[in-house]
Formats: sequence, structure tokens, C-alpha cells
Amino acid sequence: MASSFEAIVQRLEYPMFVVTAAADGEVAGCLVGFTTQCSLAPAHFLVCISRLNHTHRVARRATLLAVHRLSSTDADLAELFGGKTGDRLDKFELCEWQPGPGGAPILARCSDWFAGRVLERFEAGDHDAFVLEPVAGDAGDEGTRALTSLEAASISPGHPG
Repeated sequence: MASSFEAIVQRLEYPMFVVTAAADGEVAGCLVGFTTQCSLAPAHFLVCISRLNHTHRVARRATLLAVHRLSSTDADLAELFGGKTGDRLDKFELCEWQPGPGGAPILARCSDWFAGRVLERFEAGDHDAFVLEPVAGDAGDEGTRALTSLEAASISPGHPG
């Protein structure tokens, strides 16, 4: 059963996102693929962050998270936020950003992003799920294609584990 499930999941193409957070003067961000809209009215979005991740420790204390949709030209951002760990490197020294709602970093290159108030946190396997209520954002060029999980599959996770 598990091998059939794994085979099916490996064929799926999910859009990739970078989630950023700020709390107590600390900023963090990571590549995430486990996301989905989970309510229409009111609008809610679900983001899952690995408990092994440095960003998880900051996100647990944050009241807002910023969610950035990566475009197909953002493979280098995916590598930075997915292949490096904030435990050893300040990722934000290597990219342009500005503080957004709640202090969460907004990545300059990502034209599609939103900030969401954290409504709920709960365990979801080896990740924690964060239910967000969008409060601000920007939708850039409609024509940009999302970077997919299949395109990001070669990135080795930067967090310990």
C-alpha cells in the first residue's frame, strides 16, 4: 500500500511556496510544498512546516506568516530557502526583502504573496499545520507559471534531520 501511495504522490505537481515569519526580532523562511486553500468564505489557507525546520520555531511564535508563490524562474530562491538552513545561515542576507505585515519578510522577487494571520496550529504528521486568514498581499503578473514540486525535487533539505 505505501509503495503505491508513494508512486502516486511522486507523480503529482504541487506549486512551491516560500513561507516567511518574524517573531521576537528574529526572521526565518523556508520552502514549502504542503499547502492548500482550505476555506472559501471566510478565505483560509493551510501551510505545513516541518518541525525540524528553523522556520518552524519562529513561525510557532509569529502571529502572521507571509506566503510567497514561486515562479518557474525562482529556482535559485527555492534552493536558498529549501537547501539551506537558518540554523547556520541568514538567508535574508542573500536576497532582497522588506518587512511586511507583522514584520514577516516579503521577498522582493516574488510578485505573488499574501500575509495571513495565524488562526490555528496543529500537528500533521511530521509537520505542523498553520491555518491562515489572509490580511494583505499582492497578486503580480497573471502569466507567470509556478515552480512545481517536480522541478524542486532535486533540492536536498537544508535543515538537520
